[in-house]
Amino acid sequence: MHHELELLVRSGLTATEALTAATIAPAKHFRLCDRGRIAPGLRADLVLVEGDPTADIDATRSIQEVWRNGIRLPC
Repeated sequence: MHHELELLVRSGLTATEALTAATIAPAKHFRLCDRGRIAPGLRADLVLVEGDPTADIDATRSIQEVWRNGIRLPC
């Protein structure tokens, strides 16, 4: 997934647009209303990275924590 995000940015999308293409857009397309956003009551599947992936998409490679259904998983 990291490589695909990098390719999207290289092809002209902003980092934010690439992240949207990998999160919110698929959730909407497949009508997964409980995914794709961070909000109360939604499924808590999260990846915490070091750095700001909206400024530098390569930050997605620096995974610090992973959460699935609100439970922190070992990395």
